Order: sequence, then structure tokens, then C-alpha cells
Amino acid sequence: MVSTLTWVLAGLVGYSILAMALRTHGLLPKSVKVSGPIMTLHTKRGREFLDWAAQPKRFWRAWGNLGIGIGLVVLAGSFLLVVVGAFQAVQNPQPSALNEPRNVLAIPGVNDFLPLSVAPEIVTGLALGLVVHEGGHGLMCRVEDIDVESVGLAFLTLVPVGAFVEPDEEDLRLADRGAQLRMYTAGVTNNFAIALVALILLFGPVMGAFAVVDGAPVGGVQQGTPAASAGIEPGAVVTGVDGTPISGSAELSAALANATGDTAELTLASGETVTVDRSVVVTSASPRAPVGVNSTITAVNGTAVNSEREFVRAAGNHSLAELTFANGETRTVPLGALARVTPDAPLDEAGATAEADLVVTHIDGQRILTPNDLRTALDGRPAGEQVTVAGYLDGSRVSYTVTMAEGGTDGDGIIGVDRFSRGISGFSVTDFGIDPYPAGAFLELLGGDAGDDGTPTIPFTQRVFTVLLLPFAGAGVGAFGYNFAGFTGFATNFYEVQGPLGAFGDGPAFLLANLLFWTGWINLVIGQFNLIPSYPLDGGHILRACSESVIARLPVDNKRTLTSTVTGAVTVAMLLGLVVMLFGPQYLA
Repeated sequence: MVSTLTWVLAGLVGYSILAMALRTHGLLPKSVKVSGPIMTLHTKRGREFLDWAAQPKRFWRAWGNLGIGIGLVVLAGSFLLVVVGAFQAVQNPQPSALNEPRNVLAIPGVNDFLPLSVAPEIVTGLALGLVVHEGGHGLMCRVEDIDVESVGLAFLTLVPVGAFVEPDEEDLRLADRGAQLRMYTAGVTNNFAIALVALILLFGPVMGAFAVVDGAPVGGVQQGTPAASAGIEPGAVVTGVDGTPISGSAELSAALANATGDTAELTLASGETVTVDRSVVVTSASPRAPVGVNSTITAVNGTAVNSEREFVRAAGNHSLAELTFANGETRTVPLGALARVTPDAPLDEAGATAEADLVVTHIDGQRILTPNDLRTALDGRPAGEQVTVAGYLDGSRVSYTVTMAEGGTDGDGIIGVDRFSRGISGFSVTDFGIDPYPAGAFLELLGGDAGDDGTPTIPFTQRVFTVLLLPFAGAGVGAFGYNFAGFTGFATNFYEVQGPLGAFGDGPAFLLANLLFWTGWINLVIGQFNLIPSYPLDGGHILRACSESVIARLPVDNKRTLTSTVTGAVTVAMLLGLVVMLFGPQYLA
């Protein structure tokens, strides 16, 4: 099946061929220019409005000076971000959805993190950001008496993607460096201002009207689990277990853990009652684990188990156990923390085989079931202390007396194991099988929940930074397991709108929140991206103006050549850094 990105690229190539053919035959108006898939419309209209708006010149120059300070700080941060990102991509290449080339494009439906469901809100925020960005350049040109040749719109094929202002090159060259810097930073300053206004409204009155509904929100259902067999679907809200009301995911987990029957009666927010037949199902397993995903375990050493709690209790009583599966198969497996023996480390030196799989079952006689148990048992032990490590190495019972070596955090010693696999012996089980949606966590990050003294629990600057990361929260940036695309799709089932805003209904409130969120996000991205010190971005022009200012004071000849060399070198370094960040993890891993 042809991917969406392939169709997009094919369309761009076809459009470019057609547009260039029309240009070659003189069939395009003079106001239309094309360059590949980019088409620009030029007009002289709008210059009178810029002259009128530029009248309070003292105010706009003060605004521009503020923008210079903000721009230089963000420009330096963008430079470091690209350098550090490229270095990490080379040192520790880890391919992920974050560095997939298609996810660089801010196109809903092509970018994995920008769903089509919020395309109108994203496009609205993008259009607003482009207008205020280029409008800022044009306005500051007139404030600094730099003539504007034309204004216009830029299109990617027929889709508007930007606006532009063409200053008179001679006027711009003759302007002082302060005027040039104010003009170059005006666009990103306006982007940051729009983002600030949108996020103040979002964090304050809008999110203050939102609340999480009572119950446990279901974000996902694992295949082959009891919940999937019972017909529970993403977007459901569990409000009760066996007739007992619950208010959140923690209460659901506690109610299921304390239930003793083979079934559980779940009440959903829709009013439906669902019966879940509980069974122990393997939901994840390392390739090194002794069992596979979707296996159903019915007994441990002959003792029937119907819940995760019963399985963990039975596993804790047996270092080596016979597991019985629903298909009648039996398998004897060691139960403990699965890890790999590190070469040239204490366990290797004590006689364990380097790079072999070790299931640790005891540390100094203390029972170990999971990697977390192992870390807890070793925590605080210094280098030089001897410990007895017992377990199974490639299926054979082993015991080693190990002298711990230096290398742990906070000065703790290590025994020499790594590449831990999650769960018991590398596999995890459940007797239910839903993934809770972090509705409360997302709302807290966006809503400014106040403490007892009325002070927000999360500072405003941290919330702003969080807005940049939330669309990628499920891809390793956060610990939520879900990307936040706004209040859309089944996520709207997990929130209710209260107070005066609620009088308009949940739909308009969700739309307003999405508009503010994506307007703030896209304008932060536009501002930060344009301040990367590389041509033809604003950051490249700012870099050149700053370089000229510094080099002009140096006792060297060929100042213009030196300026071009410095700016050219930084531009090339930034372009190479971006290429390495995007493509390095795929090719170096």
C-alpha cells in the first residue's frame, strides 16, 4: 500500500513540472512566481496600512529592542540544541518516531504527531503565526524608514504556507545595525507574543473550567486480554467494579487487586455493565523470555491462578516453577529478574559466563522477582562488599560470591549485570488488560491547578515548555504513554466543562481549547525554528548583523570576507547538524 508521504511527494513533483512548464511558456501573470513546488503571489497593496500602523515609532522601537534580547537568547539556545542533538545522534543513535523524516513536516496526517482531527486548529494557528511574523517584518521596515517593495503569500503547490515582505535591499543595507536587528527579530517576537497570549488564556480561564470525569479512563485495550474479550474499547470510562463506585485509575487497580472471584462486573459511564472473565495473560515479553505474548497461564506448580495477584504470590514461592497454559502445555521456567552478565565485571570474574542470560532469584537469601527487586536489594551497598548471587544461568542453577565493584550511582557498588528485561523473567502479565489514559496528568500540566495557598503547582514557564513536548509525550519525551493532540477523539469522553464556559456546551469549549493549544504550540515552533542561525532563516540574518558588528571592531583586513566566512561556516554547521539529527539515528544505529 502506498504511504501518504509517497502520494504527497508525487504530487509535489507533478505540480513542479506543470508550474515550470507554464512559466517557460509565459502563461503565468507577472505577479506570480514559481520555484519548484513553491508559488508566490506578489502585490504592492498593503503598504499604506503598514505606513499607518508604524506611526508610534518610539513604541515599536522599544518593542523591537525587547525582541532583540529575546531573539539572541533563543538563537544561542537553538544553536546549542542543534549541536547537542547532532552529537547525541552520533554517540547514541536511537531510531524512533521522533527522528523520522516525515515527522519534520508540519502536515497533519503525514506527521505522526499531528492528527487530521485537529488540522483546522493547526492550520488556523499556522496562518495566524505567518501573518503576524511577516507583518512584523513589514511594520518594522516602515518604522526604520526601509521601503517595502511588495508583500504577498507563499504557497506549497496550492496550499498557503506563508506570507512574506520584500524590503528594499538598498535601504536595508544603508540602515544601521540596530534597525536591521529590530527588523529581523520582529517576526519571531510577534510569534512569541501570540503564543504567550494564547497560552495565558489556555492555562487560565479555559482550563480552569475543565475537569476530569469520575471513573477510570480507558486509553487502550491490549489484544488477547480479558478486557478485550469482554468488548471494552478505548474511550470507555469505568465507573464501578462489582457494584462499588470508583473515581479513578488507581481505585480501579485497587478494586481489581482486592477482588477474589474469577469474574468482575464493571459499570461503564455509558450505563452498560460488562462481565470480565479474569485470567493471567502475558501482555509483553522479551525475546529472551521463556514464554510468549498472549500466552494464558492457568497454574503455577499445580496451583490455579486467575489473577495477576495470585500469579505473583505463587511465583514468589518458587524459584523454579512448572507453568501450565490454557492450551494444556506445561513448561518449567526459573522465576526472577532476567538480565545479561556484563563482560569483565564482578559476576563475570566470579565465574558467570559473559553475555549469558542470568535469572537472579536471590541476593544474600533475599527473594528477587523483578529488576526493581534486584535494584532495591543492592541499593546502598558499597564497592568492595561481598554478596551471594543465586539464580539460573542458561537454565542451570548457579550461585556466586561476588565482590561488588565501583560504578553505581551515588557511590553504590555493582555486581555486573545489564540489559534488564521488564517483569518476572522478562515477561509481564495482567488479568484485565487496559491502559489508563492520563487525563488528570494532562489537565494538571495545562490547567494551573492551585495549591492550598492559591499558588499554581507548576510554574508558568514550565507549562510553556510542556506545551512544546506534549504532542510527543508518548514517544519517550514523557512518561504518559500517549501523545496529547488536544481535546479530540475519544479523549473528549474523559473531560467535562463547568462554569460559565460550560454553558456553551462541551463542543465549543473543546474547540476553543484546541485552538489556543495549537496556536501557542505552532507559534513557539515557528519562532524557535526561525532563530536557528542558518540562511535563509531570520537567525542567519541576525547572525550576520551581529558578526558584522563584532568584526567591525577588530583590527583585521577584509572584514566583509571574514564576516561571510563566519556566517557561512555556522550555516553549513547548522545544516549538517539538522541532517545528522534527522537521518543519523536511522543510518548509524
